[in-house]
Amino acid sequence: MNLYESIKKQDKEVFDAIAGEEERERDGLELIPSENYVSKAVREAQGSILTNKYSEGYPGKRYYGGQPFTDMVENIAIDRAKKLFGAKFANVQTHAGANANIAMYMALLEPGDTVLGMDLSHGGHLTHGHPVTYITKFFNFVRYKMKDPDTGEIDYDEMRRVAQEHKPKIVLAGFSAYPRELDYEKFVSIAKEVGAYSVIDIAHIAGLIAGKAVKNPFDYGFDVMTSTTHKTLRGPRGGLILTRENEEIGKKVDKAVFPGLQGGPLMHVIAAKAVAFGEALHPNFQTYAAQILKNAKAMEEIFRARGVRMITGGTSNHLILADVYGSLGISGKEAEQLLDEVGITLNKNSIADDTRGPMDPSGIRFGTPAITTRGFKEAESAHVAELMLDALASRDDKNKLQQIRAEIKAGCEKFPIPDSFV
Repeated sequence: MNLYESIKKQDKEVFDAIAGEEERERDGLELIPSENYVSKAVREAQGSILTNKYSEGYPGKRYYGGQPFTDMVENIAIDRAKKLFGAKFANVQTHAGANANIAMYMALLEPGDTVLGMDLSHGGHLTHGHPVTYITKFFNFVRYKMKDPDTGEIDYDEMRRVAQEHKPKIVLAGFSAYPRELDYEKFVSIAKEVGAYSVIDIAHIAGLIAGKAVKNPFDYGFDVMTSTTHKTLRGPRGGLILTRENEEIGKKVDKAVFPGLQGGPLMHVIAAKAVAFGEALHPNFQTYAAQILKNAKAMEEIFRARGVRMITGGTSNHLILADVYGSLGISGKEAEQLLDEVGITLNKNSIADDTRGPMDPSGIRFGTPAITTRGFKEAESAHVAELMLDALASRDDKNKLQQIRAEIKAGCEKFPIPDSFV
């Protein structure tokens, strides 16, 4: 291996861990819907000399000197983010998606204010107000759910009733494990009825929005969008906050991020964000985003044909949530471990109203962003779904599992992880 020669020479233990991860990604299929592969250009930017520079503040308003090139790269990232999503203001400094959500709360709320968000067990995210998170000590969270987990329809009537009763300051859309599109008009309408900000966490679908494969919530009047910059957007791990048009909100967001929540921004990561945003502005990114949806549908068809229950009945985006315990008699934890052995990485996941605990739930969550990056189309994606179900059905047949592992590795060799996307 010719990569990481300096690390190999200086720190063999760390080198071995990095080399092991590179081999794991090379020889296995990544189906966790919140993970993806980044280009070599993104990795180079993230490992660049910009890691040396402290840049507290914002372009043109830094606390330290020596900022001409940090200002340049942050302005590039901001301009590209605004163009991608049709925003008037963008903050590219948040270190992660969780930080972006916390900063958004700090910008728009006072302690004790109420947020209406999706219940975690019905597809929401920890940062949308789960009781285990620290933010619930500062803000009050009330929740909405699906009316029917087998169709995925959100109970908008109940959501409106809860909003009218609790008068939230934020009506929050977005999800971590919900395979359908939301009715954006209803979210914005309910928010306006109660005088709330309309906010959406697009972390999972940011790349699909940027690639014009799904609707842009800003077209329906949302005030703010928060996001990660990895997942479908195929950038470095980091956060992003976008404001549609309200300058006052944009200023509040900037102040909440710095100095409210964070110190110096990670300029090497911001450079990597800028590179990834540039890749997403390339015309072929729209082809990529559309293919993610096609591949997810191809996997859905196999799971349906083989009688596996899917929460919401299938998918309209990049991910599928399958009830393997109810359909196949294997828990989500067991399925995750078994599939990991054959070179397929996904995650165990609770399903709506799960009777099992979160560490050994009934479901698995998987998606198509990373295999689409490798060049998989519908036929290959459908075959992966077949291999997944074959492995789960053959969990006591070591020879069959070895055959599946060999087939997965051969598929990875046929579709190597690309270095460049443009």
